Amino acid sequence: MYKILIVEDDSTIAERISANLQKWELSCVCVQDFRNVTVRFAEENPHLVIMDISLPCYDGYHWCGEIRRLSKVPILFLSSAADNMNIVMAISTGADDFIAKPFDMSVLLAKVQALLRRTYDFSAGASLLTHGGVILNLADSSLTSEGTRVELTRNESRILQVLLENSGKTVSRDRLMQRLWESDSYIDENTLTVNINRLRKKLTLCGKEDLIVTRKGLGYAVE
Repeated sequence: MYKILIVEDDSTIAERISANLQKWELSCVCVQDFRNVTVRFAEENPHLVIMDISLPCYDGYHWCGEIRRLSKVPILFLSSAADNMNIVMAISTGADDFIAKPFDMSVLLAKVQALLRRTYDFSAGASLLTHGGVILNLADSSLTSEGTRVELTRNESRILQVLLENSGKTVSRDRLMQRLWESDSYIDENTLTVNINRLRKKLTLCGKEDLIVTRKGLGYAVE
């Protein structure tokens, strides 16, 4: 089932869109906190975003740009400001399509289905993991937090992936090495330590130096 993230501050419109799309077996999530749209996007990892332009705190252009730093997921703009300048602005910031308000629900559905078909008939969406404001994009091994984006090596990405997938739990060094052995490079105790240290330095660049906790004699954890 495809998941749609609806970023619309008019609750009546958001609920109407959600109810109609769910009739076509599309899962819908409506954003409530318009200060942290990117965080909610990473948590939900949707297949498509429906975005209004006029929003509290920051406008849809801002959030479209932030999402584009993380993912190529299709973004469909909705707005009553449907003049040429706003349409050009929307496309320039990374939107895939634009619908003017008021709109016909059947037209919205047709555009959503077309975007999903074009995007996912040929390629898979990016997989995102998030915890405490940190967003790991498994598609390109990038780490984003507080507006800072850093590139991770394949091994650094796999280590952080395992820790995020088991947040709150201790992951043993043996388990991490076993996961890394699945690649074409040999990982021993010293190599694992080097990779953990490099990963911590990159987390520090993003203001998350304390994300990975060492459990002495046991392993590591993301709390």
